[in-house]
Amino acid sequence: MNRFIEKKWFVGVDISKSTLDLSLMDEESYGYFEDFKVENSFKGFAKIMKWIAGQDKKFEDCAFCMEHTGTYGLLFFAWLDANDILFCVEPGLHLKRSLGMTRGKNDKVDARRIADYLYSNRAKLKEFAMPSNTIVKVKQLLTYREQMVRIKTSLKNSFKSHQQYENITGLDNISSEIGQQIEQQSVLISQIEKKIETTIESEAQLGKNFGLARSVKGIGLVTAAFMLVSTNNFSNFEDGRKYACYAGIAPFEYSSGTSIKARTKVSHLGNRKIKTLLANGANSAAIWDPQIKAYYKRKVEEGKDHKLIINAISCKLVNRVFAVIKRQAPYITVYEHNF
Repeated sequence: MNRFIEKKWFVGVDISKSTLDLSLMDEESYGYFEDFKVENSFKGFAKIMKWIAGQDKKFEDCAFCMEHTGTYGLLFFAWLDANDILFCVEPGLHLKRSLGMTRGKNDKVDARRIADYLYSNRAKLKEFAMPSNTIVKVKQLLTYREQMVRIKTSLKNSFKSHQQYENITGLDNISSEIGQQIEQQSVLISQIEKKIETTIESEAQLGKNFGLARSVKGIGLVTAAFMLVSTNNFSNFEDGRKYACYAGIAPFEYSSGTSIKARTKVSHLGNRKIKTLLANGANSAAIWDPQIKAYYKRKVEEGKDHKLIINAISCKLVNRVFAVIKRQAPYITVYEHNF
């Protein structure tokens, strides 16, 4: 049952690094807002409870809505969840487009617009499911790993550049030192990956789903971990098709009547990180998985573009992962024989 339609008071929250701008709207007085601003901390959160009580309203009878702002809102989400308060977290682009044409922008106005969005769409909004502490840890470790990979890539580029200098200057100690730093980064990245694995396996169901996802050829440690985080242990998406839409790999038809008939294509709106990881996995699966290898070869012979084929394989990998999670059984490769 949708709990949002049971609420009478709706609070829009605009989150920044140091402050929260809140705007409260009453169901009976649509268009009238009470505004409040506090610091983004536990001290500020306590003031929110006092502010709502000062409006002769019960804190637990309010519904909250805010834009997804990454780590800035994580503390506030955890606080709301700990107090069993109903709230939803919506993508920024979704909020922006739902508002239609708007003029001007500031934190106070944004909070009012979010409160209006919450009230207008309350019948179809989904309650935010707070991820477990383990998933939050894995997310932080994945972010840390990505940052270290960027540093390693930068060092590799620098290494090649200084090798060219050496042909003229004769200074070989610089590239040698950079080479040592690259090795250190490689060791650090390996340690982070081991930490990711042990953290996931510390929680039984999370560890099981992690192993099931990795049973699909083309889904490695990082891709499986990222899928666990982005799906909240496969609870936020009903099927592989919806996750493929989220990743930006699902093809969509583009036509209207008889005048518009464009080719089917993927949307540019998607999670680029998981799209890249799935593409890398698809390239690997095209080499090591016999069925996908045969599929890739057949599509190449049909004249299909490499990127198009890899995108289709990425969709296959996503569907396979969701299938093994649903069955709670590892993926088994079926080998075909010609008799």
